[in-house]
Amino acid sequence: MILLNFFLKKLIQEGTLHVIDVKGRTYSYRGTATPEVTIRLHDRWLPFKIFLKPDLRPGEAIMDGTLTIEDGKTVFDFLNLVTKNMEWRRNNPMHFTGGDPYSRFKSWISQINPAGRSRQNVAHHYDLSGKLYDLFLDADRQYSCAYFRTPEDTLEQAQENKKSLIAAKLLLDKHHKVLDIGCGWGGLALHINQTSGAHVTGVTLSKEQYDLACKRAEDRSVSDMVQFKFQDYRSLTEKFDRVVSVGMFEHVGRRQYKTYFDKVYDSLTDDGVALIHTIGRADGPGSTDPWTLKYIFPGGYAPSLSEIAPIIEKSGLYITDMEVWRLHYADTLREWRLRTYKNRDTIVELYDERFFRMWDFYLSSAECAFRHLGHVVFQLQLAKRQDAVPLTREYLLQDTDIKQEIPPLEPPLKNVANQ
Repeated sequence: MILLNFFLKKLIQEGTLHVIDVKGRTYSYRGTATPEVTIRLHDRWLPFKIFLKPDLRPGEAIMDGTLTIEDGKTVFDFLNLVTKNMEWRRNNPMHFTGGDPYSRFKSWISQINPAGRSRQNVAHHYDLSGKLYDLFLDADRQYSCAYFRTPEDTLEQAQENKKSLIAAKLLLDKHHKVLDIGCGWGGLALHINQTSGAHVTGVTLSKEQYDLACKRAEDRSVSDMVQFKFQDYRSLTEKFDRVVSVGMFEHVGRRQYKTYFDKVYDSLTDDGVALIHTIGRADGPGSTDPWTLKYIFPGGYAPSLSEIAPIIEKSGLYITDMEVWRLHYADTLREWRLRTYKNRDTIVELYDERFFRMWDFYLSSAECAFRHLGHVVFQLQLAKRQDAVPLTREYLLQDTDIKQEIPPLEPPLKNVANQ
């Protein structure tokens, strides 16, 4: 415990953390009285492992059950306490943006994403059982940041808000051809067609998402207007009036940024408009933590604005509008996390206890990243011409709410979160 003890004494300035080792000895690290969390270590070598790799070993220990949280507290309670002390603020020596050299190098290597690797990376996460996603997402299965216009908004309403705002920024009409890069299960594409009449083509590298998106279009009898392709965006050759991409850019990888924005440029008509929605970093360039790379999003990386903007400038695209969403994703992840807790038994039945603990750590750590570690969401509106969009934002002040009942994607398992 000597090395870990030294580190925790430096780290914990807010809240109180108690650590119980394998011999039952308690070490307390006090900054303020609250919040207070107690963890128990069940492996004598775990303190050393955590000290050497603090961005990998705690998550693995929670998954394996060699680190447990006591007194009815959750993984989120533990991570919230730790990351609050690591929060992004000026002159906080405990806020680490770059990671160690080995982790930075491994993160860089993982972002070399040719078509074959991209397909494997997508399948690793998005081709999990659809029943899992039904248990914590909204009925439209929107797996990206929701937009909470009021604190009273439900997750379902906030996801509708998100789709409506994106549609407004795209300035759609029924004559438009729209490309949706990384279309997920098709919810946004169907929303765009339903509210504007535009023709939409969605592309994805997830076979599970592709199959269900096609089925949804068929069920709504709009397959002639909303089409999906199991295809890499880089192989597209058509022109579109509008391009939209939500929650996909995080999987592109820094080495592919030029390819990505060149493809957006080439895919747009001369008066076209694009809307790119991506997780980003307010604290500057960094690296994806090793635990997330290994278990959740291989090849993933959330960029800083300073990494994106120079590439957009060289692509020939104007940034005609930019919006930064701050705590919206933290609140989205909280809703997903609470629904995951309520459906614990069903998730364990689908997979096992280790998977549930992994998923809990994933959602909890992601929420903490948005609350404390400088993660945000960027929405970038792009165009080839300065006058492709209105010169003021008045067009966004219209009421874009679309209040409708969304049918379930498939007969879901019993979901106590929605009872």
